[in-house]
Amino acid sequence: MTFSEENYLKTIYHLTNLLDSEVSTNAIAEKMETKASSVTDMLKKLAEKDLVFYKKYQGVSLTEKGQLAAKMIVRKHRLWEVFLVEKLDFPWDEVHDIAEQLEHIKSEKLINKLDDFLGNPTEDPHGDPIPDSNGSYIKIEKQLLSELNENQSGICVGVKDTSSEFLQYLDKQGISLGSKIECVAKEIFDGSLKIKVNGNDLTISSKIAANLFVKLI
Repeated sequence: MTFSEENYLKTIYHLTNLLDSEVSTNAIAEKMETKASSVTDMLKKLAEKDLVFYKKYQGVSLTEKGQLAAKMIVRKHRLWEVFLVEKLDFPWDEVHDIAEQLEHIKSEKLINKLDDFLGNPTEDPHGDPIPDSNGSYIKIEKQLLSELNENQSGICVGVKDTSSEFLQYLDKQGISLGSKIECVAKEIFDGSLKIKVNGNDLTISSKIAANLFVKLI
């Protein structure tokens, strides 16, 4: 596969998991910042390679072959993120773009050795699950912080937004994976939350709360 084909497969995989349904051409175009006509051309190519099911005006889904291929791309991306953070001391807000380049390395042997070298991690630095060499992964029970009720608490287990700006914001507020977050109060007017993070009081916007995953405790 070309780099472009791999990027399309990964995008369809992520959108499928997010929407839990077939993915529209427009959704792919928006995510990849390209024209719908370009997406259609690529989907036809991927369908010819038995990587996607595609019918015009009916959306697209991954075939079994396409899903496994997408999982292997995601596996490489997330393992490289772990390596960059744990072994090269990169901050978590810088690794996504670098991993975008490294995920296209073809050597399966290298990736399996990298996995073993890292101790076979099950999650990347942003809390996302890492598929194993067979495409299996451990699902994490989680919900958005914005969905918590007052006086409920959770442990931060992931982020929905992996942009460097958002991750840098979290660093400034002392929020990271493993942080204990208690929902103290919810503002009806704008959806903002008063929370305690590891015992410290903080007010966050509804947008921030809608991009943090927690596991109830």
